[in-house]
Amino acid sequence: MIDHFYNYSATNIKGEEISMEEFKGKTVLVVNTASKCGLTPQLEGLESLYQKYKDQGLVILGFPCNQFGNQEPGDEQSIEEGCMINYGVSFPMFSKVEVNGKNAHPVFQYLKKEKSGLLGKRIKWNFTKFLIDKNGKTIKRFSPTTKPEKIEDYLSSSLNV
Repeated sequence: MIDHFYNYSATNIKGEEISMEEFKGKTVLVVNTASKCGLTPQLEGLESLYQKYKDQGLVILGFPCNQFGNQEPGDEQSIEEGCMINYGVSFPMFSKVEVNGKNAHPVFQYLKKEKSGLLGKRIKWNFTKFLIDKNGKTIKRFSPTTKPEKIEDYLSSSLNV
């Protein structure tokens, strides 16, 4: 079997198993998030991107992670409420995951293998972003400090416009 983004699945924030296959034909931005991080205001920018481009095929997948400075200590309910109330997040959010180490979620193991960064196959911090085109190919990795509006330039070649 060929290793492919669509081969993976993850549990959403409501506890339902979601196959990445559901996002076939869409441009996907996968982000590891945190509610108590200096970069957390990026959720607002991510939501703006999602609202602007979701009708052209963009989907953003948020994966809360508590591996960096204990910046996501809450449970799924508090994470969901914080994202919705504070930042109006409406894009799909998933259950808390690890992105580094032996317990790294398979989606992140795959993405790191496809696009390594400055730390090689490790993720440096919260809000690392991976852009996957509508064919499931990982085309770009963005650093935690890359603001969502800077990603917009990379979307046009992949969106259904």
